[in-house]
Amino acid sequence: MQSVHETGVTEKRFQFTDITEALAILGRHDENLRIINSYFPDKITARGDEVVIRGDEQETGLIFNLFEELRYLCRLGNTLSAHDIKYTIRMLKDKKLESLHRMFGDTIMTTARGRQIRPKTIGQHTYIEAIRSNYITFGIGPAGTGKTYLAVALAVFSLKHKEVERIILTRPAIEAGEKLGFLPGDLQEKIDPYLRPLYDALQDILGYETFQKYMAKNIIEVAPLAYMRGRTLNDSFIILDEAQNTTPQQMKMFLTRMGFGSKIVVTGDITQIDLPHNSVSGLKQAQEIFRNVDGITLVNLTEGDVVRHEIVSRIVKAYDRYEMGEGKT
Repeated sequence: MQSVHETGVTEKRFQFTDITEALAILGRHDENLRIINSYFPDKITARGDEVVIRGDEQETGLIFNLFEELRYLCRLGNTLSAHDIKYTIRMLKDKKLESLHRMFGDTIMTTARGRQIRPKTIGQHTYIEAIRSNYITFGIGPAGTGKTYLAVALAVFSLKHKEVERIILTRPAIEAGEKLGFLPGDLQEKIDPYLRPLYDALQDILGYETFQKYMAKNIIEVAPLAYMRGRTLNDSFIILDEAQNTTPQQMKMFLTRMGFGSKIVVTGDITQIDLPHNSVSGLKQAQEIFRNVDGITLVNLTEGDVVRHEIVSRIVKAYDRYEMGEGKT
């Protein structure tokens, strides 16, 4: 509903379907409404089963669309987070409503605990679509952008829908180097700490018991990169994590393991290279080699795709500024 009051002031009313929807959108104790009000001070008033929006025509239209998008997201079964609200506002201000709607409507799967896995940024949605439509996808970006977790979720989806027969996840243990020999335990115990993030993602998505069952049956394999040499991997969803720590030779070895019916995702952050000084990163080299190869796509995620605590995005930006020379004296 829209009406025009004094010159230049437009009023719109957004009606909630019921009290449950109002609580879902406004948040407990109006915590979501307070976030929205911080972007649009003195523009929104909650009155029972509706919110009243007052301002110029463009701004009231944007706020009304915001509530429509939040309603859509709630109806998909999602619980609104502060990130959802802030990101939706930013995208609406950038006039990316259509892309935002497609992103919200794309749910990869539901975890063992009933939580929906979906892209939280348009960059993440682009990454997911690239994985679905290419043989090999490189996901390159800073910490917190969901590179590994989303790839694991798509691998589990492919396994459950019988698109592949197994999942193989690998990481280079380059940061350990020769120090592996000094760690306690057998070889598996020595390398487990470097594979722990992959275990954590799988257990979160599948649940502990299902994860252990798949591991026991070798349906899921988590192994260091050195274990890939000499193999041909058919009907598999293969993920190479922390690929910035591969050498060019290791990257070539890994990519040529791909067999029929398989898909590869390579993830990494070229600002976090742990290779010895003056060594070339296989991931950085791959960025140049595979720019125009059919069936291979490179997706670059940015600090705008960080979905951890908002301070992580600020940290990434601060380091980027410093490395560009703005912070050096």
